[in-house]
Amino acid sequence: MKNEINTIWLDLNEELYHFILGKIKDEQVSKDIHQEVFLKIQAKIHQLQHTSKLTSWVYQITRNTIIDHFRKQGKTTSSIEGIELAEEQSDDFDYAKLTNCINQKIGVLSAQHKEAIILTTFQEYSQKELAKHLNISYSGTKSRVQKAREILKVQLLSCPNVIADRTGKLLDFENNEE
Repeated sequence: MKNEINTIWLDLNEELYHFILGKIKDEQVSKDIHQEVFLKIQAKIHQLQHTSKLTSWVYQITRNTIIDHFRKQGKTTSSIEGIELAEEQSDDFDYAKLTNCINQKIGVLSAQHKEAIILTTFQEYSQKELAKHLNISYSGTKSRVQKAREILKVQLLSCPNVIADRTGKLLDFENNEE
């Protein structure tokens, strides 16, 4: 694991710092966030299942850390240049690294289910945060997220490049767009 962290540091250190600085616009705060990102990477590296997705995984941690910084500062989404938060999302949300089939399946969900999936999966809201954001009960939120995931799972299994085990558990997808 130490070698993996060293490799990530050597490959992405400078690039990540400039990415953070471009969003934060303050050198000292950017250095602090940069350090926090690498602490999170070190703490969570064991969760990474596919090393081929390392860079996108690292950038997701970085984006989330930047978003967390702005949330702690109480800044509105309009002050977060280049980072999309839930309040800014629309029907054409860019699911970045997902395939067209998966994008289409998410895109046809009802507005409530789409929002639940986007906020809990892509924006990493906890269900309690989602309940507060939607101004509904926690149990109602849990039900909505569970239902949205069930609907999406059934639809995703029809995608030709989705990889599932024999019980229907989604494991991965092959990105044929690269």
